[in-house]
Amino acid sequence: MKKNRLLYEKQFEHDACGVGFVADINGKRANKILQKALEGVVNLTHRGAVGGDKKTGDGAGILTQLPLELFNDFLTNSKVDNITLGNFAVGMFFLPNIDTPEFDKCVETIKSSISKDFNLIAVREVPINPSTIGTKARESLPEIYQFFVSCNNFTNQDDFERDLYKLRKTIGAKIGNIRNYYCCSFSSRTILYKGMLQAHQLDQFYLDLRNPNFKTSIAIFHQRYSTNTFPDWKRAHPFRTLGHNGEINTIQGNRNWMKARENSASSDLWGEDIELLKPFIDDDGSDSSELDNALELMTLSGRSILESICMLVPEAYEKISDLSDSAKAFYDYSSCIVEPWDGPSAIVFTDGRYIGAVLDRNGLRPIRYHITRDDMIILGSEAGMLNLNPSDIVRSGRVGPGKILAVDTKEKVLLFDKEVKENISSNKDFIKWTSEKFLNANEIIKSNKDVIKEHSFLDEDNLLHLQKAFGYSLEDLERLIEPMSLTGKEPIGSMGDDTPIAALSSKPKSVFSYFKQRFAQVTNPPIDSLREASVMSLEVCLGKERNLFEESSKHADRLILRSPILDRQTYSSILNSSHKDYKHDVINLNYEASLDLEEAINTICDRAIRSVKKGNINIVLSDKKINRN
Repeated sequence: MKKNRLLYEKQFEHDACGVGFVADINGKRANKILQKALEGVVNLTHRGAVGGDKKTGDGAGILTQLPLELFNDFLTNSKVDNITLGNFAVGMFFLPNIDTPEFDKCVETIKSSISKDFNLIAVREVPINPSTIGTKARESLPEIYQFFVSCNNFTNQDDFERDLYKLRKTIGAKIGNIRNYYCCSFSSRTILYKGMLQAHQLDQFYLDLRNPNFKTSIAIFHQRYSTNTFPDWKRAHPFRTLGHNGEINTIQGNRNWMKARENSASSDLWGEDIELLKPFIDDDGSDSSELDNALELMTLSGRSILESICMLVPEAYEKISDLSDSAKAFYDYSSCIVEPWDGPSAIVFTDGRYIGAVLDRNGLRPIRYHITRDDMIILGSEAGMLNLNPSDIVRSGRVGPGKILAVDTKEKVLLFDKEVKENISSNKDFIKWTSEKFLNANEIIKSNKDVIKEHSFLDEDNLLHLQKAFGYSLEDLERLIEPMSLTGKEPIGSMGDDTPIAALSSKPKSVFSYFKQRFAQVTNPPIDSLREASVMSLEVCLGKERNLFEESSKHADRLILRSPILDRQTYSSILNSSHKDYKHDVINLNYEASLDLEEAINTICDRAIRSVKKGNINIVLSDKKINRN
């Protein structure tokens, strides 16, 4: 055998996280769906991480429809009747140790909160077998309880789900930061079993998963390999609406934007109760759980889960030549409402009716599927998760970059990418809204073509002064700026940078050095807008942020820029524009060197707030008048 002289060894190749789902396209509830899902996740065990005790897993879980048949005996013994799918819900809770006062506080808070607007039918300790899991998992094992609830004034299941969401938020706010408290799920549609387990331990630990009466038509499963967070019981996937393989690289910006929208959010569906939903994003969650928070909130607030996931994880629509005009207009419009949650992502999702999968625009976490003769679909990180007879497979395929695939168990149909996006984009006249309301920066430039381009030629002394003020070193000039100016190419350098970050450096640093974007530095180099133009756009929009929970033509009142980097002509044209919707104010950043920096920053913030309240839309923070003082 010829010896491999390369450093690469195929047998050492690994990947992260295993994710997938099994569903009956006709919506038939059966125990077979659960068993196939368990088989699938067990066959993805190699994608998970294992603790030093060789038995504690990074996390595994399964999300299914609410299995009424499973609970029939328990409810009968509890003398509860007249319960049907839709008008009752189950809350699955992780609780502190039963011998602690925190346990009593949690149980009492849950019961008292439920009794205000709902009927508490019963409380059930979930049957488990702790001997099957690892030592580390047992040491942090929470008490696991289910609370059965029915609705006093049931109107429809959508309203019931919203009331349960408010109830879960209310309970969480009252309990606060008690360790080991976590609500896995609280729904009339779905239920979640998960923990610090390896995949094969799921049905060994949770005895419910061995019960033949556990019937569902959909099941999402996940085997976790944590990269950016430590493993614990609540961070195991799936979450309440999704399971995710990958990393969200834009998470800090996504979280901050969702926080910023809380004050302006209003909704006829929520009314005054919208205050109960805040914060929209749980600060203690992982990147995946925060995406789950956003998806759940947008779905319960009136959008379908298909529309919500397409808004949160859009494809690279600007570069797709055969995408319909209506779909492009939908994505253009969506970009005015919510930012992409970008990163290498394979996401499976469900709201109890729809189950589906979506891939990020790069497609770096592939997912494949098989459809069988008995109308079952199996989708996941690997093609061979289930032992299927090839003669039973009628169709196989993959979900492409930026594409979506979904099953509607109510209408009993399988929806491919084009159908999903045409259905979503035809709901509103997005083409009319964007064509009438979007203002392209090029239009402003044309209307201000008489604006004299601002040229500033600096004398040598002033140039040196500015270079010092803005932190340019001799190395920057010789190694970076000069080669780029002369050749139009990037300078070549070695990989790695051991320079201390600005906050920890003993050297004076430019203020810009303190604002470098943080991202998941695992396997992902920063994206390159030139070499990867097919999947990346630098386009940004300026204008008034409007209510996240509404859809109207006013949301499209935006100024569209090709890039966040403005050339001098674009900048001057925007500032000289007489357009009434884009009034601006220039705030001088300079302050006397003898003054306090914190006070100077607060002064700038106060002025910006006053300026916005006066109706200014674009705020320019200017350092152009910098001087020696």
